[in-house]
This record gives sequence, C-alpha cells and structure tokens, in this order.
Amino acid sequence: MTAAVQVSHVSRRFRGVVAVDDASFTLEAGRIHGLLGRNGAGKTTVMRLVTGLDRPSSGAVEVFGSDPFENEEVLSRTCFVKESQSYPDLTVDRILASARLLQPGWDDGFAQALVADFDLPRGRRVRKLSRGMRSALGIVIGLASRAPLTLFDEPYLGLDAPSRALFYDRLITDFADHPRTVVLSTHLIDEVANLLERVVVVDHGRVVIDAEAEDVRGTAYTVVGPAGTVAQFVGRREVMARQDAGTYASATVRGRIDEPQRRLADELRLDLSPVSLQQLVAHATSGGPDGPQRPTEGADR
Repeated sequence: MTAAVQVSHVSRRFRGVVAVDDASFTLEAGRIHGLLGRNGAGKTTVMRLVTGLDRPSSGAVEVFGSDPFENEEVLSRTCFVKESQSYPDLTVDRILASARLLQPGWDDGFAQALVADFDLPRGRRVRKLSRGMRSALGIVIGLASRAPLTLFDEPYLGLDAPSRALFYDRLITDFADHPRTVVLSTHLIDEVANLLERVVVVDHGRVVIDAEAEDVRGTAYTVVGPAGTVAQFVGRREVMARQDAGTYASATVRGRIDEPQRRLADELRLDLSPVSLQQLVAHATSGGPDGPQRPTEGADR
C-alpha cells in the first residue's frame, strides 16, 4: 500500500508543554483511518501538523511524499474539516462557491445533493446558522471536496443521531465509488467503529495503538460472575480493569477468547462478552474508563 501520510518521531512542544511526543505512524492511501483518544490527547495537534497548519518541534511529517507546510501542491489535495470551523460571514451558497474554487476535485452535484439531504438553507448567512447546521456545512465541504486526503476532526458537534447516521452513510457510499484517504477523529467511537479500517490511538501525545481495526477488535473481553469464580477464571491473565459489586465482580481481560476458555466459562457459569472499540480505547488511555482522566478544559492541543 502507498503511504498518504508518514509521521516519523514527531514531537510538538508549546512553551514547555509536550502536545505530541515522539509519534510515529503511517496512514495508507485509499483507507478510512480513526485517530482516537481522549480530549487533550494531542489529536488536533497531529491533524494540524499533517495539514501543514503547524510544524513539528522535531521529527518529520510527509504527505504524499512531501513536507506539507506551506506546500501548495500538497495542500490543494487536502481538506481539513475541524470542530468549530470558522467561515466568512457569507451565505451557504457563497461558502460552497468558494470551496469549489479551492478544491480541484470538487463535485458540485454531490454538494447540492448533500445540501438537500441536510436541509441547509442556501441563502442564510453562516452567523445565523445553528451549531448543527454549521457542522453539516463542514460535512458537505469535506465530502464534496473529494480531496485525496480528507480529515474530519469532530465535525458533527450539534448534529442529532439521524444526521450523524446520514453523514456516515454518505461517507461510506461515496468512498466506495471515490476512494481516498479519510481520517476521522471523534469521541463517538462506537458510532464509527464499523467504518474504520485502521486505528491510531493517542494518549498524552504518544501513539499507544497503531493497528488494523479488525486486529484491535476482540483483543479484550469482560468476564462477570461471583468474585471468587471470576478470580479463579482470570488467574494470571492481564486484567485491564476490575469492578466489584458485593459478591459479584467484573474483570476486563486483555487477550482473545479461545474455545477452551469459553468452555471453562460455561462450566463456571460465568458471562463472557467482547469489549467494544470505544472501551478498548478508554482502557488504553489515561488509566481506563474508571481511572483518573486528564483535564479537558479548552481545545484539544
């Protein structure tokens, strides 16, 4: 596979704060990637480095084989839709007309269909749009750009569940006909889990998971039952998280469930269940879903 993005030992420091710490990963062309992690993990900083909006303090970023910073050829092939995207105070139609001039691969017919799908008021100025409508406008631009590298950073804040489902449907349908490299950064991991082909998980600026999504799924499971029986079943396996409720316990165990384990769990009358991708990300970052979390004030650095 050809690499669309290559990040090699990249760090980014802001006045002594390390936002990205020796990160390395590759985004292959023509695939949908998830850039995942908690608020403040460094995801947005990574996207800014990839899209040439910032430069690393050390290390190297290559997009389509070149440094993206102030590189017009690379940037013309990139579309970055971010949380709280700012726009000139123009009408929806004028914003889309401007995007058409900036994006060489723009499909105006697709853009107009998406405007109708999301029921966007064409003649309304951006400042009069609701938060959800501004998010929908960003989605229209990101999809209709058909940019070879398209990044969505929490683009659907303010959208209700049906509108988010519409986005996912239009993305996967158009991707099938027009493959490109797509990066989704979101906290709604379970909603997009089935779309992702590869995941990069960032925690405290470091890459803690970089793997095929299918390989990540099923790498942990939860066992529930009487506390003593759960402890007997778990034995020396690696426990990622444990909860006790009276005489019962729940343990999240790293590893895959094989047939002998299933038989043993049935004999011991224990319940086994797979751990979702969202739960796995939570366990892999900042002490798990029940552990201490990093402060989330302000934007993701």
